[in-house]
Amino acid sequence: MNQYRYINQMSINSEVELETRLLKIKHIALDMDGTIYNGNTLFHFTLPFLAKMKELGIKYSFLTNNPTKSIDSYLEHLASMGINATREEMYSSAQATIDYLNKNFPEIKRLFILGTPSMINEFEKDGFISTSDDPDDVPQGVVVSFDTSLTYPRLCRAAWWIEQQLLYIATNPDKVCPTDMSVTLVDCGSICSSLEQATGRKPDIVIGKPDPRMLEGIQQHYQLESSQIAIIGDRIYTDLQMAYNAKALGVLVLTGETSLNVAENSVPRPDIIVDDLGEFGEMLYKLYNDRLCINNIKKQIQNLECNRYEIL
Repeated sequence: MNQYRYINQMSINSEVELETRLLKIKHIALDMDGTIYNGNTLFHFTLPFLAKMKELGIKYSFLTNNPTKSIDSYLEHLASMGINATREEMYSSAQATIDYLNKNFPEIKRLFILGTPSMINEFEKDGFISTSDDPDDVPQGVVVSFDTSLTYPRLCRAAWWIEQQLLYIATNPDKVCPTDMSVTLVDCGSICSSLEQATGRKPDIVIGKPDPRMLEGIQQHYQLESSQIAIIGDRIYTDLQMAYNAKALGVLVLTGETSLNVAENSVPRPDIIVDDLGEFGEMLYKLYNDRLCINNIKKQIQNLECNRYEIL
C-alpha cells in the first residue's frame, strides 16, 4: 500500500518535498476530539502513536480551543482514557491567552473575566486578579471566553468595561461548542457577538485556533521554528487554517468532522491528508527508520574505507 495514498489531494504533492518537511518535525500539536478520541472513546491507534513519537524523540502537546476546564481537569480526562500527560503537554486557549498577556501586556494584571470558575482559577494561579461585578473594582482589561456559568449581570458588567475602551480579548472564536446532547452550546464567539451589538466593539484580539498566536507559547517553551511543528486535527477551518497561518505543517485526519471530498476542495488544501493518526505515525516512523538505516550504512562504508587505508 502506498504510504502517501492521498498525495494527489494534498498541498504537498511531491514525495521529496513531503519527506524533507517531515524530517524537520520536532514537535506535534494535537487536536483532541476527532483526532485522538471521539467523545469519551479513545481511538485504538492513539497510545501506539504517542509511544512511537517518544521513541523518535518527537515531543507533543494537546491543544484545545475549549477554555472551560482547568489544565488539571483536562489531564484527569486524558488519564481516564489511559493517556498520562503532563501539564506542559496540555495547552488550552485559556493558557494561550495567559501567555499572550504576559508577553505583550505584562503591566496588565487586573482583569474582568467572563469565564468558568475553573478558567478564572487558571488566571489567578498565574498572578492575575479577577475583578468582581462592581463598578468600583476597576480592571485593566476584559477577557471573554466560553462561559458555561454566564449570568446576565456579569454580561452587562463586561459590556460596561468594554465601552470604557479597555483592552478586550476573546479566548477563542468558536460560535458554538460541538456536543452530542440535544442542546446548542453557545460558545465564546456568540457571546462576543452579543457584546458587539451592545457596545459596537469587536475583541481587540481573538486567541485560539486558527490564530497562530495559539502556538506562541509552545514555540517559546520549546524554542521551535514554525516549520518544526506539525499541527494535526480534523477541522479545516481551525486546525488546518492555524497551520497555514503559522506556516507550520498541517496534517488532516479523516476521523472527525472533515471528509476527503471537503478536504480536496478546500482552499488551501491540507499539507498532508491521512486516514487517522496511526497512519501518520507509521509514515513518520518508517521515514525516520529508513533515514537511520541509510546513516548506519554510510558509517559502515566510511569505517570500511578507513580500515582499507590503514591496511594499505
